[in-house]
Amino acid sequence: MSDWERSSTARVIAPARPRKLAKVPFVELADGRLQGVVSSGSDIERVYVSSVGARTYAFACSTNNNRPCGGARGSFCNHIRALINEAVLQYGAERVARYLRVESADGEPSGQTLAAAMSATRPPQGDTKAAAPVFSRFLRHLAYLELAPTTAPLPEMQWFPPTRAVA
Repeated sequence: MSDWERSSTARVIAPARPRKLAKVPFVELADGRLQGVVSSGSDIERVYVSSVGARTYAFACSTNNNRPCGGARGSFCNHIRALINEAVLQYGAERVARYLRVESADGEPSGQTLAAAMSATRPPQGDTKAAAPVFSRFLRHLAYLELAPTTAPLPEMQWFPPTRAVA
């Protein structure tokens, strides 16, 4: 049996580089999109849910109340650019480029070059249907921060049945 199989926890991939969570507190590569929550630059109580689809680079940006972003009219807004930059910090530029299927012209991709390559294709504006589930996952992650540290199992984290049979 390998070390991984004997381990009781799954391996977590460390961030490519440390990042500050004030501007982009939540970023993920999921559901065929780069998606996350971005803080508003003008209002401390407002956040935007932004996403960029893989292959098509269809983008969407709206507030958590489903109001459209004023900057995402025909091209990537500053929230989406910030999301791309933070994804590069979290996952690394190569992984983000591979997930979104971005062909970078120069050797080492960066957040700026990835955003420029995707913008050059004139991507369509996508729908904001994914905003609610993304924001809900963000709130769930925040709820785990409020729990007291413990080594006891959390019931909602028990995805797999026990290996021992109860007699």
